Amino acid sequence: MLGAIIGDIVGSRFEWDNYKAKDFEFFTNDCFFTDDSVTSLALCEALLESKPDFSDLREQAVAKMRAFGEAYPDAGYGRTFSCWLYFGDPQPYNSYGNGSAMRVSPCGFYAKTLDEALLLAKISAEVTHNHPEGIKGAQAIAACIFLARQGKDKKQICDYVEAHFEGYNLHRTLAEIRPDYGFRVSCQSSVPESIISYLEADSYTSVIRNAISLGGDADTMACMAGGIAVATRGMEMPKELACCVYSNVLDDNLRQILNEFNLYLKEHERE
Repeated sequence: MLGAIIGDIVGSRFEWDNYKAKDFEFFTNDCFFTDDSVTSLALCEALLESKPDFSDLREQAVAKMRAFGEAYPDAGYGRTFSCWLYFGDPQPYNSYGNGSAMRVSPCGFYAKTLDEALLLAKISAEVTHNHPEGIKGAQAIAACIFLARQGKDKKQICDYVEAHFEGYNLHRTLAEIRPDYGFRVSCQSSVPESIISYLEADSYTSVIRNAISLGGDADTMACMAGGIAVATRGMEMPKELACCVYSNVLDDNLRQILNEFNLYLKEHERE
């Protein structure tokens, strides 16, 4: 989970100041956690408190995200999601934005099977992003994380995504994408590119640099790609970076939830 959160934090200072190169300083005092981290950790808590059959996960997800929205009102939520958080009866609003995919990493880490990862991703997306593309984006990221956890190689992950998620062309290079790419928030225009950022990398930090260097929705794309990377053997986060972000950026509440989620995964033999 921390791998996804670090991606969000490193990308935070580039969301509105895009940088189409990889030679940036990785972590500075200008970095901060955004709605990507907040909603991801809200979903962690929802999963921990849901029933074993997930029959109440939808209700838990709504309650936790609204509670976290109240606790962190300045995390940078989109306008429609903000209305969902704070006003009236929270109903899904048919979005295909990448908000569903940016928060889904807990599902990929929590799931015991691939089918369960897809189910949890669908439930977590549908509370807001019930458009087919919004669900697809969340499921694709969750599936990549689960498959990486299982030791599948990049070709197997690529083949699975292209076979099961129509329209996700992963046989493009970052060099081909970068020149004409810009700030795009739909799942269909940012999830495949985030997965490609992972596929072209050979380390955790290079995954994050790839995602940010496209010049798009930097924090969200680095969050999505970082979640896949940290689930991959051989792409461990640098310990100094992990300790720095954990200690200096997250607050006590967010650290506690992250600790509880990681402890649960360890106790239930989920990597």
